[in-house]
Amino acid sequence: MNPEQITQQIQSLSKETGKFILDEWDKLSSEQVESKGLHDFVTYVDMQSEKKLVEGLKKILPEAGFIVEEETIRKEGNAYNWIVDPLDGTTNYIHGITPFAISIALSYNGRIILGVVYELGFDEMFYAWEGSPAYLNGERISVSQTPAIQESIIATGFPYNDFSRLQPYLESLEYFMRNSHGIRRFGSAATDLCYTACGRFEAFYEYSLKPWDVAAGSLIVKQAGGRVSDFAGGDKYLFNQEMVAANDRVFDPFLKDIQSYLQSA
Repeated sequence: MNPEQITQQIQSLSKETGKFILDEWDKLSSEQVESKGLHDFVTYVDMQSEKKLVEGLKKILPEAGFIVEEETIRKEGNAYNWIVDPLDGTTNYIHGITPFAISIALSYNGRIILGVVYELGFDEMFYAWEGSPAYLNGERISVSQTPAIQESIIATGFPYNDFSRLQPYLESLEYFMRNSHGIRRFGSAATDLCYTACGRFEAFYEYSLKPWDVAAGSLIVKQAGGRVSDFAGGDKYLFNQEMVAANDRVFDPFLKDIQSYLQSA
């Protein structure tokens, strides 16, 4: 398997699917938005995009299984699995705002070996594979060199239906409001991770995440020189529904701050 070649193929597939998503943006009506749960929305665009991505990915690596958000296919592979979010930021999309992104990762025996995130609003393609640098539209990227939380911009995502840790999360927000350059909430975890990878943000944290939200972005952060973990500092961030990501200089103190408010699930 050639991961660089596969990454290039995924970029082409993402561009093709992204054109469909953008073409449908102005056509979407409120009657076409369905609810999967409290504040958890899906549209025909999510479903159709996932089907397009699944069909394309089957051709790229036929032996791989799938872990996908909208469950248009249910087939986990023995070794290789595609982890796909066809439209990360659906709520942004249905309200006519950005960012929203396609996120595609490939895992091998549970380890992410390549990732592509295509943020459609700014036509930005972030990607990396195991052993490579991280890239944005063909140019190498790296995390920022900001040395302290007090000088950092921090990204996060607000819980939309899991309020089990809401109070300590709000307390953490207050702390970072008082002890950083500010907090941003863009509504797309995949984009937040890529912005951390290219140095726009110094750090990111969130709970109640799904594997397809973070699989590709987590690898891109690591290949850009950053670090990722769950709230305990371990490596269960894909399926433990929580993540911390940051540049290497602020990661340890940032994680310590998170742990003073939020315990690992």
